[in-house]
Amino acid sequence: MAAGREHFSSRLGFVLAAAGAAVGLGNIWGFPTQAASNGGGAFLLVYLLLILVVAYPMLVVEMAIGRHGQANPIDSMRAIGKTPLTKKLGGGVGFIGLMVPCLVLAFYSIVGGWLVSFMLAAGADLVGLHAASDWLKGFSVGRNLFGAGVFYLLTILIVQAGVKNGIEKWSTRLMPALFVLFGVMFIYVMTLPGANEGLAHYLIPDFSKIMDSDLILAAMGQGFFSLTIGGCSMLIYGSYLSRKENLPKMAMSVTLVDTAVAVVAGLVIMPAMFAAMAQGVEIYDQNGDLLSSSTLVFDVLPMLFDGLGVAGTFIALVFFVLMTIAALTSSISMLECPVALMNERVGTSRSTASWLLGSAIAAFSAVIVFNFGDLFGLVATVATQYVQPIAALLFCLYGGWVWNRHQKLQEMREGFDDIEQSLFWKVWPFYVKFVCPALVAAVIWMSVA
Repeated sequence: MAAGREHFSSRLGFVLAAAGAAVGLGNIWGFPTQAASNGGGAFLLVYLLLILVVAYPMLVVEMAIGRHGQANPIDSMRAIGKTPLTKKLGGGVGFIGLMVPCLVLAFYSIVGGWLVSFMLAAGADLVGLHAASDWLKGFSVGRNLFGAGVFYLLTILIVQAGVKNGIEKWSTRLMPALFVLFGVMFIYVMTLPGANEGLAHYLIPDFSKIMDSDLILAAMGQGFFSLTIGGCSMLIYGSYLSRKENLPKMAMSVTLVDTAVAVVAGLVIMPAMFAAMAQGVEIYDQNGDLLSSSTLVFDVLPMLFDGLGVAGTFIALVFFVLMTIAALTSSISMLECPVALMNERVGTSRSTASWLLGSAIAAFSAVIVFNFGDLFGLVATVATQYVQPIAALLFCLYGGWVWNRHQKLQEMREGFDDIEQSLFWKVWPFYVKFVCPALVAAVIWMSVA
């Protein structure tokens, strides 16, 4: 599988692409709303701790499996097995993992389409096309199909261009743009009345809430999904990583960039929420609970922008461009997983595989749009609360138990010659074998319960 296989051309390209795969609506949409619902600074503190002790070790596992297999998720998991049975079971695990990006992309692209629509609506308002703006902001089958179609088109065009000329090229452009837009948004939001209170709520922890079980569960789940553990994106990007690179170091770089985006998103969204409250916008219900995240992004914040006049319209444009970029950097990694499989197994060209698979998943999204009330929540729940955690658990079990210690050591020595003397190697194999499966099982049990 490795012969003639594309690889990322630089460390920066890999880190930004992999971080882009992890950075998505979970960071910019989910993280701030989770923080707002769970004690602000207390949630942030627990989240940072759990990212280090839960998500990072598992990220190394997925990247190592991908680089070892040098193939799509199914064949990379097969490569770990040493007997016909373990190879067959490994292929099954890879197939379960491959279901995650396909299912997630089907509903994720609908949300991505909403973001595209609101971005275009802000642009329409700036040039006076208010009727078009109203249609783009309205919830209708036609609007949802249009937005999702545009989002799929952007995703397919990037993926079909390949690893270097598509994924890496656009990730190295979109990720820096993401940080620049965050900076612009933060500077502006902090000039608004009420923003300082939001910043204080976000950065100053209430230590009485740190041991709250709901907060810990929310932080663990957010950390778990933030790095797309079990989603195959890190496995497939790991398969494009050069053997000259230090895996633990590269995984840490990805973790830090992904976490930085989530933290910076909180710096923007939380002050914006309190600024909106200062203008009379309702953020919390009568019980003090945060209104739904969809209300926050698509209703509450636009109300804040509308109250700022022409400047608010421009800020709305910047905000939804930012959200679209974040969604797009994740969607390209999701589509890449099945495209790699079809390209390697069937021998179709990357372009053909991208259009065929992208169109097939888009057709499923269209079915969801036409049956939104029945299917959207169902598909999202099945994908994120059941299939992805189960895939993550199976990856952990295979990485910890089927892939023996000596084989893991050989892979980790690539790019890290003296790893045996490092603290990482003294802890990581035991951690992967025992602690990670237990933690993932706990996440599954608590999520279902």
